[in-house]
Amino acid sequence: MRFDCVLLDFDGTFTLAEEEGAPFVVAYRADLAERLGREVGAEWCECEATVRARPTEYGWLFQGKLVAPGNADPYIRSTTVARMLMDRFDAYRDPAEREQALSDLYFKSYERSATVFRPGAKQVLEVLLASGVPVYVVTNSGTDAVTRKVEQLLPGAVRRPIVRGNAKKAFIEPPGQIDGAFAGLPERQSLEGLARPVYLRRGRYYEVLRDIWHETGTRPERTLLVGDIYELDLAMPFHLGVSIHLIASEVTPDYERRFVAAQEKSGLSESLDAVLERVGL
Repeated sequence: MRFDCVLLDFDGTFTLAEEEGAPFVVAYRADLAERLGREVGAEWCECEATVRARPTEYGWLFQGKLVAPGNADPYIRSTTVARMLMDRFDAYRDPAEREQALSDLYFKSYERSATVFRPGAKQVLEVLLASGVPVYVVTNSGTDAVTRKVEQLLPGAVRRPIVRGNAKKAFIEPPGQIDGAFAGLPERQSLEGLARPVYLRRGRYYEVLRDIWHETGTRPERTLLVGDIYELDLAMPFHLGVSIHLIASEVTPDYERRFVAAQEKSGLSESLDAVLERVGL
């Protein structure tokens, strides 16, 4: 085993986000239309097509900063489109009310998501768990929702990964306690092909990772982290010395693929099987 700790994103990494997110989008769009008091079908399709066609221009806007590609998955894409429609229809002009509405839309609709695991997800997770190293799921989604998915993937399993949900990977702010590792992070990263910066000082996410390293007695440089969105899941850990692996899909931006493929401590694949090769199993 080449690593002392393995950390895994889940939605989009161990699942097929576009397929499992399809009913989420239907529910989200219907709820948005109800909140706006009007049909939004045509306008939704128009804005969604724009986000898909111009992935370097649109991103997940959170607390005034673009924190992830707007087309990264159905969940982020829906939030991006909803913002565009709120602007178009002059709705939820108060920033706090808008953020609350977007949060409510997400969490209400997430419960309607399907569960569609990637090919090989069960086998890969079983092999990682059998290796004896600490295996954690670190996800932006709720702990209970992802725990149910893990239990569905591994029914009756004696050992399952520990799930740390609500990781707040989008929060660009310092942790409650700043240490030398966080203080040494650059504020931002430039990627060829992306005009805007990638923000690295994601303190709430850092707190989750730091707690895991303290609990397990492991270190960033002996950790592998697997995710499907470089900017959200992998960028900050990479700059902390973590080895990363990007599970790519048809919506993964070319600039993310190029950067990860060029790094010595990084891996890139469209299947989970390559993760076992990274860890030597």
